[in-house]
Amino acid sequence: MNTENRKQDHIDICLDKNVNSNTKTGLEKYRLLHNALPEIDMKEISLDTKFLGKKISLPLMISPITGGSKTSLNINRNLAKIAQEYNIPMGVGSQRVAIENPELEVTFKIRDIAPDILIFANIGAVQLNYGYGIKQIKKTIEMINADALVFHLNPLQEAIQPEGNTDFRGLLNKIAKIKSELDIPVIVKEVGHGINSNVAKRLEEAGVTCIDVSGLGGTSWAMVEGYRKDEELGKTFRDFGIPLAESLNSIRENTNIEIIASGGIRNGIDIVKSLCLGANVCGIARPFLQPALDSPNAIRNYLDKLIKEMKIAMFCLGVKKVSELSKEYLFEV
Repeated sequence: MNTENRKQDHIDICLDKNVNSNTKTGLEKYRLLHNALPEIDMKEISLDTKFLGKKISLPLMISPITGGSKTSLNINRNLAKIAQEYNIPMGVGSQRVAIENPELEVTFKIRDIAPDILIFANIGAVQLNYGYGIKQIKKTIEMINADALVFHLNPLQEAIQPEGNTDFRGLLNKIAKIKSELDIPVIVKEVGHGINSNVAKRLEEAGVTCIDVSGLGGTSWAMVEGYRKDEELGKTFRDFGIPLAESLNSIRENTNIEIIASGGIRNGIDIVKSLCLGANVCGIARPFLQPALDSPNAIRNYLDKLIKEMKIAMFCLGVKKVSELSKEYLFEV
């Protein structure tokens, strides 16, 4: 199967099949400390924050979803239009398909309709063991005029994927070398099975700018790939990994790196809890997929819902600014 068909497979499976992890994010173990006397006006609440040195209007990004198919083109452009409107960052799906098939570059190009936002290029770190070097990495960045590069780590997905690449030897040093040759931030993310604090610390020491924990609790890419070839294998590894809250908490306790919390975040309360646990921003991917296929207005409706939920949660904590959120506003249950 060619890579364009694989990308379309991923979209169709995520829309039509149950690919949720059966394991929860771990955020349910925390409650926000309700303040019955907040002493603020809800209208005073600001969701502005800074991420990678740039002011953004919400502590939220559209995580990498897709690219490389005809359907991807409409999805990415609809999302980019709204990301520009709301001033939030956006990542694109893995660009390897466009490096190998330049005619597919158009499915990733969004800078023309999102001139001001942070846009993140994306490539699998494992490709550094399959012929990719600084030339291909720079092409990935230049293709979409990106502000940062995402290296995704996906050993479980690659192991289950029928056409997967599983030579992960020596990648830390190769990531460090690429980072030293770039003048933009480098983000390293998992794809839904979490990053432990030891790996995070090593990545921080290697010069990585930001880590996206992408923990267990949302879309299981073991299950997505399982539906493509071996459903039983996918089910076996459906809940393999580190839940979002555990990954986030341990990384924040052991590093000073910027953190994106993702992996099952579905509402404004999840976002506020994650910010209290030390995330700088939160990332959401699959919940944007159907709205992006429907219309720009459907994306707006979803974002407006998240904004309202975040503001209500912060109002009931008595907190006016994202920067004021901390663990003191949480208790464990």
